[in-house]
Amino acid sequence: MAKFVFELEALLRKRLHDEREQMGRVAAIERERIALEDEIRGYQSMIIEEKEDLAARLSVERDGAAPPDEWAEPPGRSVDLRAVRMQANASLRLIDRAQRAVLRLKGVHDRLDAARLDLVGLTTKRRAIELLKEQRYEAWRRAVQKREQMELDEIAVLRHGRGNGFDARDAG
Repeated sequence: MAKFVFELEALLRKRLHDEREQMGRVAAIERERIALEDEIRGYQSMIIEEKEDLAARLSVERDGAAPPDEWAEPPGRSVDLRAVRMQANASLRLIDRAQRAVLRLKGVHDRLDAARLDLVGLTTKRRAIELLKEQRYEAWRRAVQKREQMELDEIAVLRHGRGNGFDARDAG
C-alpha cells in the first residue's frame, strides 16, 4: 500500500516549533505581568497600612468638647511631628514605587499584546500549512481509491472474459 508523503512536512514542523516557542514567550510575559500585579497589590496594602498608621498617630482623643484650635496641642496627648513626617515620607515612597510598578506594568502589557499578535500570526501560518496538508492528503487518498477501483475493474473484466471462454492469447 502506498504511503502519503507531505513534501512540506519539514516546514510544518518548523512552524509548529516556532509557534510553541512563541507560546513560551507569551507565558513568560504573563508570569511577569502577574508578578507586577502582585507587587502593585502589595504596595497598595502597604500604602493603606501607612495611611492608617499616620491617621492613628494624628488622631486625638476627644472628650466630646468643642474641637481645639488648629495650632493648639491636643489635650492629654502630644504628636511627634518627626515621626509623622517620617510616616508621610514612607507613604510617599510607597506611592512612588507603586506608580513606577504601574508604568512597568503598562510596558509589560504592551509587550504581551505584541507577543500575542505574533502568536496569532504564527498560528495562522501553521494552520495554513496544515490545511494544505489535509487537502493534499484527501487528493492523494482519492487518487489511491481511484487507482484501486480501476485495478478491481480490470480484474473483474479479466475474470468475466475467462468465464466466457475468451483468452487473451486468442486475441493475438
